[in-house]
Amino acid sequence: MNVRVAKRLLEIKAVFLRPQEPFTWASGIKSPIYCDNRLILTAPEARNEVEQAIADTVKREYPEAEVLMGTATAGIAHAAIAAHLLGLPMGYVRSGNKDHGRQNRIEGRLDKGEKVVVVEDLISTGGSVLETVEALREAGAEVLGVVSIFTYGMKKGIERMAAAGVKNVSLSNLDTIAQVGAEEGYIAPEDVSRLLKFRDNPSDESWINGGKN
Repeated sequence: MNVRVAKRLLEIKAVFLRPQEPFTWASGIKSPIYCDNRLILTAPEARNEVEQAIADTVKREYPEAEVLMGTATAGIAHAAIAAHLLGLPMGYVRSGNKDHGRQNRIEGRLDKGEKVVVVEDLISTGGSVLETVEALREAGAEVLGVVSIFTYGMKKGIERMAAAGVKNVSLSNLDTIAQVGAEEGYIAPEDVSRLLKFRDNPSDESWINGGKN
C-alpha cells in the first residue's frame, strides 16, 4: 500500500520533490518536498485508491471504530468519503471554537464513550492532529488512533505522538516517497539520502549541498 499510494501522490504532484530547488515552509525551514493532499480530491482515480486505502486501514487497524473525525480543514473531505465507504458516521474538529451559534469545536454528533478514528491528510511534527485528539478526548470520546495519508516520519512528530499515547497509521511516508521517486525518475538516486537527512533533522540544512557542511 505504501508504494502504491506513493506512486499516486507523485503522479498527480500531490507530493512534489525538488531537492535542487528547496521549498520554504512558513517557519522558514527549507524543504526538498512539498505536499498538498487536497490535489487528491481533483484526481478521481487517485482519489478512489486513496479513500479506499483509508477505509481499508480503518477496518484493519481499528475494527471497533464507530465514527470518523476529520481534521479541519484538509482532513474533512477524506474523512467524509472514507466514512461513506465504511457506512460510518462522520464529523470534524475545528482548530478552535466558533465565535457564534453554539460555539462548537466538534461538528457532527459525538456521544461520550464513542470510539473515534481521526483522519488527517499530513503529519509533520504532529501538533495539529494532537490538538484534534485532545479536543475529542475532552469531549469524552475514546480515540482509537489516527489514519493519515502521508507522514514525514520526523523524530519530533513520532515522539510527540508516542508521549500522547496516540497510534498513527499512514498510507505512505517520506522514506517510501524518496525510494519510489528515485525509481520512477523524479529525483536522482543520490538525492534519496538528502531527503532522509532532511527528515532526520529539518533544521539542519546541510542536505541542501548534498550533505556536505
